[in-house]
Amino acid sequence: MCTVCGCTEGTPSTECAKTHDAESHARYYTHVQDDCDRHYAHPHGDQGLQRSYHARDSHSHHHRSVHHQAHGGQALLSGGAGPAALKVTGMSRERVIQIERDILGKNNGIAADNRALFVADDLLVFNLVSSPGAGKTTLLVRAVSELKRSRPVGVIEGDQQTSSDAERIRAAGVSAIQVNTGKGCHLDAAVIGEAYRRLPRLTGGILFIENVGNLVCPAAFDLGEACKIVVLSITEGEDKPLKYPDMFAASSLMVINKIDLAPLLEFDLGKTIEYARRVSPKIDVLVVSARTGEGFGELYAWIDRQARHQRHVVEDKRR
Repeated sequence: MCTVCGCTEGTPSTECAKTHDAESHARYYTHVQDDCDRHYAHPHGDQGLQRSYHARDSHSHHHRSVHHQAHGGQALLSGGAGPAALKVTGMSRERVIQIERDILGKNNGIAADNRALFVADDLLVFNLVSSPGAGKTTLLVRAVSELKRSRPVGVIEGDQQTSSDAERIRAAGVSAIQVNTGKGCHLDAAVIGEAYRRLPRLTGGILFIENVGNLVCPAAFDLGEACKIVVLSITEGEDKPLKYPDMFAASSLMVINKIDLAPLLEFDLGKTIEYARRVSPKIDVLVVSARTGEGFGELYAWIDRQARHQRHVVEDKRR
């Protein structure tokens, strides 16, 4: 079992690029291996943990240090920010902590390399995070279908199993790479770097990363993206920002999806936004329906603003 986030052992795999473009990005980067069946190890245990790319030093998977605390007379289980308490057979606690630090530092270094590569390629990268069923893929299908008219667009899809989401994106006419994480609960920077190199060149365009659906682990893992976008559907209720604050604190934009269902539900939009801004006062908020297209004009305007900011960064780097 992973000592950082609790992922059980697995072998994340990245499929071959199945693009409509003639020249794959892999050819552009001569250091890329051609073995499309290669599995990207997510090392666990003491062996090979230096190669496991888990996230930033602030990473705090609360399920590690579970303890009881009194609260209103009730015994609650709390996995707060206390010291790591994960026990690994045959390994001291100090050794576990040291391994975690090594892992987290490694991921941060790879994420920084990804970010530098994205800037060098003049590429705007968004990391979409949400719980399962929030509508990320439906949102992406609509967005890439329209955005591809004005700029190159690519997608990296993350799921534990199946390639169905990548197939939906390809059906919209956009290149997509599926990453299956096995029993892993998130994407990491190393896998993103490899997957990106299997896409066609996207210079001056947008890369969307659709992360594995959960509101915990993907919040802490830097992939080298420009920013995270958290998608929340109104069927999930108003209190998700308070229950999973790390995700909303890490995101630059909250997209509230499935607003077309509002007449059928008791959903308090104002309370949801207030909860999100209680966690992250500066978070941007957009309300959309991926089914009807409502609110997508505002979403594209937000993306254009991020693109202008990215352009300034690229120009600064080239001076």
